[in-house]
Amino acid sequence: MHIDQLIRMANQIGSFFEAMPDRAQAVEDTAQHIKKFWEPRMRRELLAHADSTGSAQLNETVVHALARHRGVLD
Repeated sequence: MHIDQLIRMANQIGSFFEAMPDRAQAVEDTAQHIKKFWEPRMRRELLAHADSTGSAQLNETVVHALARHRGVLD
């Protein structure tokens, strides 16, 4: 899958959970959603993009989800 599509999907997930009043829960739920519904190859590509570009183009919730819950997403 092309990285632009993964970024768009990750940002949509992050934007959805940003509406939650509890910021920490929004970040955790974003990570859990990506873990649960994305195949490992997609997660690896998104993590590689974040590592190589400093999380360019990713919204704040996704950036925090990748950083704080990386062990769950690997």
